[in-house]
Amino acid sequence: MVLLAPVLPERARRAMRAARAEVDLGAVAHNVGVLRSLVAPSLVCAVVKADGYGHGAIAVSEAALDAGADWLAVALIEEAAVLRKAGITAPILLLSQPRLADLAAVVRYDLRVCITSPVAAELLANAAREQGKIVPVHLKVDTGMNRIGVAPADALALARDVVKRPELLLEGIFTHCAVADEPDNPFTDEQLDRYEAVLAKLGDAGIFPSIRHSANSATAIAHPRGRYDLVRVGIAVYGISPAPGLVGTPDLRPALSLRAEVAFVKRVTAGEGVSYGLRHRFTSDTTVATVPIGYADGVPRRLGLVGGEVLIGGKKRPIVGVVTMDQLMVDCGDDHIEVGDEVVLIGTQGKATITAEAVATHLDTIAYEIVCGIGPRVPRFYPRGND
Repeated sequence: MVLLAPVLPERARRAMRAARAEVDLGAVAHNVGVLRSLVAPSLVCAVVKADGYGHGAIAVSEAALDAGADWLAVALIEEAAVLRKAGITAPILLLSQPRLADLAAVVRYDLRVCITSPVAAELLANAAREQGKIVPVHLKVDTGMNRIGVAPADALALARDVVKRPELLLEGIFTHCAVADEPDNPFTDEQLDRYEAVLAKLGDAGIFPSIRHSANSATAIAHPRGRYDLVRVGIAVYGISPAPGLVGTPDLRPALSLRAEVAFVKRVTAGEGVSYGLRHRFTSDTTVATVPIGYADGVPRRLGLVGGEVLIGGKKRPIVGVVTMDQLMVDCGDDHIEVGDEVVLIGTQGKATITAEAVATHLDTIAYEIVCGIGPRVPRFYPRGND
């Protein structure tokens, strides 16, 4: 079962929780437009797995398609089912080969499916025959990431196995680049060389899949060679750069902000500690604001121990002590803070901004993990509509 965050009118959301994620669908549309212009004439496939990287898969999918995205991609059949049940009819690509026992659902939901083995091809063909359909398949070639995919030496045999089955259409062949977010790393070109060698071998055998693709966001932006017929853009759709060296190229707009409200304010004296384990002690008298959002919502427990900050009153202020399951504490110094004051964990307040990338830097991770980790009990709010 896929758990989706509730999509509720703003007034109901605010009544339920003093924490929310706001998703600017106009930014999503802008980003898709920028990416379309960048990679043209390649098709744009918006990756909306993991509930749209935490932004809300249905809303993001609709915004991306309205802005000109041609395809969508997900990781799981369950994720695709949510989109189909929402009335989305665009092509949906499953990026990983599903369990063999679930292939009938691939046919039922009219999905494009990743194939990595002859066994999967046979079982998928059987399911297609039973439902009277022809299923487009995309052969995944492992060119060096060593995650999933058929070895280059075995790709031709698998392609022939698919082509011989009337229930299957070999629509695509693809690979995935492991270090495209390191623009100067030569391994991306090595992978593309291996991939193109497979394409040449298939071509010599008279097999020409109509859609060749290798590009994730980083490849699409930094390696024009890898764009081919379609690009699979994920993180860039959400306005987050796939690598520090690619920030600002192209002009992407962050779509998500994470906001809350001050729930409690108290004055704490020098020498006192805060939160579980009292791992932070105050060196002077200070005002502490408690914010009702915690690690159960996706704010990492150690964020306050590694320099994490929030915005209150347009100023960056440190999270202190460990983040608890439902709450975190903020050192506000001698400033006047009131219950109900807005708190920004990701986003802009006044002239100050905290980005998902900045949060990730504190935690020695990537922004993908930060936005994907925002939990389902945080309501998503879409200012452009739904209210």
